[in-house]
Amino acid sequence: MKIAVLVKQVIGSESALEITDNNNWVNEDNASFVMNPPDNYAIEEALIIKEKLGEGEVVIVSQGPTRVQKVIREGLAKGADRGIHIEESGLIETDPLLIAKSIVSAIKDENFDLILSGLQSDDTGMGQTGVLVGELLNMSVATLAIETDIDKEKIRVKRELESGWFQWVTLGSSASISIQSGINQPRYPSLKGIMGAKKKEIKVVESLIMDKKQSMDKVFVPQASKETEIIDTDINLAVDRVVEILKTEVKVF
Repeated sequence: MKIAVLVKQVIGSESALEITDNNNWVNEDNASFVMNPPDNYAIEEALIIKEKLGEGEVVIVSQGPTRVQKVIREGLAKGADRGIHIEESGLIETDPLLIAKSIVSAIKDENFDLILSGLQSDDTGMGQTGVLVGELLNMSVATLAIETDIDKEKIRVKRELESGWFQWVTLGSSASISIQSGINQPRYPSLKGIMGAKKKEIKVVESLIMDKKQSMDKVFVPQASKETEIIDTDINLAVDRVVEILKTEVKVF
C-alpha cells in the first residue's frame, strides 16, 4: 500500500507571537518552528499500517519554504521512505483550497492508495486540507478517525462523533483520512533513523500560483480583561440578572 502523510510546519508553542505591521500574520523572523503536533499521529498511523501489511511505502508531503524540509526529515527519521516538498516562495499560504490544489498537483501522478493527515493545524486550525485533497482526487473521505482497520482488501475506520458516539465506516479502495490526536503513541526518531534520513530522497516541486479565494484579513492577540459584578439585591432580581448574563454574555442558551 502506498501511503502519503500530509504534514505542516507551525510556529512552536514556546515562541513569542508578534503580529506583523500589516496585522495579517505572525512575525516569523524570531520564531522557532516545529512539526504540527497532530501530524505526528498521522505519521505513526501510516507506519503502523505499513508494518502490519509487511510492505508498502510511506511518503511525507509538506508545503512551505525551504525550512519545512526539517519536518520532512523528521518524518523520514521515524521510518517514512521519502518526501515531497512543495516549495513556496514569499508569504505562507493560508487558503485551504489553494493549498489542497497545490498538493494535488504535486501528488496526483503518485496514485496513492491512502492519504493521512492530522486533525487540524495548530496555527489556523481549519482542518480542511486532507478533506479537500481527498475530494479533488475523487477518493473516499473520513474525518476524526480514532481507530483504523486496513488491509489489502478493505479500509475501515472508527470515527469519533458528538456526545460520546462512534461510527465504523467502510471506505473505497482509495481514501483520505484525517487522524484524531491520541489514536496512537507516536514514536521518537532513533539515532539510526536520524542518520538514515539524511540519505533519503526529498523531491522538490513548485507550488501552484492561483488566485486566492480566501485570505487572512486580520490577526490579533485577544485582550484579557477581568471584571467582577457583585449582584447584591433581592433574590428574584438576582436570579433574573444571572439568567440575563448567561444569555447575553456567556451565551449558554
